[in-house]
Amino acid sequence: MAVTEKEEEEVVTPPLSCLLLQELCERETELNTDPPPSLEGVEEILGYKFKNPNLLEEAFTHSSIYYPMKPSPSNARLEYMGDSVLDLLISTELFFLYPDLSSGPLTRLRAANVDKEKLARVAVNHGLHRYIRHKASHIEEQIREFSEAILEYPIHSNGLVDTPKFLADIVESTIGAVFIDSNNSVDTVWKVFKGLLEPMISLQTLGMHPVTELLELCQKHHLKIQFVKDAWEENTTVDVFVEDQLVGTSTYGLKKEIAQNRAAKAALDNIKRKLVESNTTTIFDA
Repeated sequence: MAVTEKEEEEVVTPPLSCLLLQELCERETELNTDPPPSLEGVEEILGYKFKNPNLLEEAFTHSSIYYPMKPSPSNARLEYMGDSVLDLLISTELFFLYPDLSSGPLTRLRAANVDKEKLARVAVNHGLHRYIRHKASHIEEQIREFSEAILEYPIHSNGLVDTPKFLADIVESTIGAVFIDSNNSVDTVWKVFKGLLEPMISLQTLGMHPVTELLELCQKHHLKIQFVKDAWEENTTVDVFVEDQLVGTSTYGLKKEIAQNRAAKAALDNIKRKLVESNTTTIFDA
């Protein structure tokens, strides 16, 4: 059967969307030409030899590795498992470490020890980030920025540092992989990860989130507080007003939450300075 000129053109010319996807894929491939380091390095960091190496490979496979193809198994399922196992392990450790502590402080301690920033620090501090399999060009830059940002906060920033979620994910997925590989042994997981998770955030080092601290301070002094985010769309700025006076501001274009946290921290610093300078408990004139 003869093919008309129009039909022939439609057959041989790929759709524009396919061409764009192909170009993006080629660019990502160019940016990731070096083969990833052997995962034997991860086993050395962990001090654990996997019986099923496929679990370890899955734990370090970012979903971007398959772009632009249909997604295949990544570390998401192991991350889900590791998250649950880690919650149990940290809850157990804190329960026996603080036998007289009520559930409220225990919950805050657990949250601090399993949150995104804490786990991302574990990944960077022990070099686990070097083994991520990915095709996302932004990952390396985010790792660099995070590694530099946490230098200002040795233990935890309490929401002031923008934390890449994928860094915390690989810690949780690796925990999940060890758990499955060891026939669901929580004892083995704790033996492998207890040292890597140090230093644990304790009652002495547990800081307060700047927004929470600011709200409590204003409540204590009966002050009206307002977060103004109207300017976010234009200049990505969050302002904090106390008694209608501007006391803190921050600009951060990537995440409104980070800008709000930093604005709260700026407000706290200004208010505390006023308290010291005035040598009184009255912060603002009536």
